[in-house]
Amino acid sequence: MTDALHERPVGPTATRMVLGVMLRRLREARNISLERAGEAIRASHATIRQLELGRTGFRLRDVVDLYDLYGVTDHAERATLLGLARQANARGWWHAYDDVVPHWFEAYLGLEQAAGVIRTYEVQFVPGLLQTTEYARAVIRLGHHHRPEPEVERRLALRMHRQDILRRPRPPYLWVVIDEAALRRPIGGAAVMFAQLQRLIDLSELPHVTIQLLPFNAAGHAAAGGPITLLRLPEPELPDVVYLEQLSSAVYPDRNGDPDYYRDIMNRLATQAERPSATPGILRRIIREL
Repeated sequence: MTDALHERPVGPTATRMVLGVMLRRLREARNISLERAGEAIRASHATIRQLELGRTGFRLRDVVDLYDLYGVTDHAERATLLGLARQANARGWWHAYDDVVPHWFEAYLGLEQAAGVIRTYEVQFVPGLLQTTEYARAVIRLGHHHRPEPEVERRLALRMHRQDILRRPRPPYLWVVIDEAALRRPIGGAAVMFAQLQRLIDLSELPHVTIQLLPFNAAGHAAAGGPITLLRLPEPELPDVVYLEQLSSAVYPDRNGDPDYYRDIMNRLATQAERPSATPGILRRIIREL
């Protein structure tokens, strides 16, 4: 891994992805099929694909068997790869919230912690990384109104913990486009929205945060299908990751061309949205209209 990756608390998700890329390159360099690699670890070709995408943990025995198959004999190289495998199996801080983290969200949390750039478009709510405590509590209650209060507070603590990445010494660059509808929707009431909009004004002044607002008059915009998040990891060998969250699941499109397609959508949204410099003034106008 490069120094850039070591400078950021990447957690196991990014490490799995780095190791997966390295294993894929070793396999392809020796012209070994997914099927043959799967046989070497007593698994299917689909399992090898999941390993190479960093979607699952690595058993050290399987890693050793793959090194043998791929002809990795250099002691230092094997030691490095095995060290990565051990890191990839480590548990991130979010595992303390296993009781409220669905499996499809766990991978995203690891990616979010490791990302150097996070780009997101949101139409329903203010993005989670920018939410105030009271706004976040109101949003969580909307989706989990039938759950006991202690569980709501656990989900809230998780969301607030995620925001620590914006305050660390090397924060990611966060670039968000928020639909005006999300800012006009009185989640939690007028007082909660007042505080939330003021928080957005304050955050827009940070050098590593860019906030753009997509006005109502931007008819027929590029992301009519729903929210989008695009994550770029600091390791240049890794592809951007697309995350599409749904009501009770998420999709990570990974076909050839998918990251480029969604990157183009995000670029078009940024063009259709108001300039970042206009954001504080627009937010103050919305505040006056509460």
